[in-house]
Amino acid sequence: MPHNLLALEIAVQDPAGVRIAGSVGAARVELAQALALGGLTPSPATLELSLEAAREAGVEVHVLVRPRAGGFHYDADEIAVAVLDVRRAVDAGAHGVVIGALDAAGDLDLDAMGRLRDAAGSASVTLHRAIDVSADPIATLAAARSLGLRRVLTSGGASTAVDGIDTLRALVAAAEGEIEIMAGSGVDAASARLLADTGVDALHFSAKRAVRDGGGVKMGSAAERVGGYEITDRDAALAIVAALAA
Repeated sequence: MPHNLLALEIAVQDPAGVRIAGSVGAARVELAQALALGGLTPSPATLELSLEAAREAGVEVHVLVRPRAGGFHYDADEIAVAVLDVRRAVDAGAHGVVIGALDAAGDLDLDAMGRLRDAAGSASVTLHRAIDVSADPIATLAAARSLGLRRVLTSGGASTAVDGIDTLRALVAAAEGEIEIMAGSGVDAASARLLADTGVDALHFSAKRAVRDGGGVKMGSAAERVGGYEITDRDAALAIVAALAA
């Protein structure tokens, strides 16, 4: 696939990010909040206004449904919350949802994933980077495929996708064209073409920059690590698009 025809997905947190995604030619957004924590389920109001922006921008909205930060082994209450969030996101007009749940052994939680998939109805379902901390990413991909999921977002089991290139290639081969492989994590202008050359179906990136807030008063236990907040940066997104087109 020519680099400039690769599907692009941008992780955004608000309507402004949706509009930027549309302006740079992305096919879709993954809508979340708290990207600094790996992303959490966005608020209903954020989804409503982002969907309005997406209709004007011409992009699809896929909603990250993740009830808390940390790992992906959830208890019954957390799964119940996620199931309801999936249903409400789709009912609100989201084109798809992005989900993931593992069992205690680190394998894909087939029961939980089946419930989440069913809650999405006919909407597109993506397995997120839970695959990258699973016991066996290739086996997890096979399980996702058996569940009928549309795509998998993965860094190839590494902290950044460029460091997981060998596993990404193996996942592309194992997918056999039956489930999409989307590379994500740390994707930038320098790594975009290398990742595209693995044969993945799409690239996922946040193109974000930090806005520092020097309030001086600590707000929450994660404040020192997270600091400020992050926004989608159009120039960073354009640099990735330009690198793929070069």
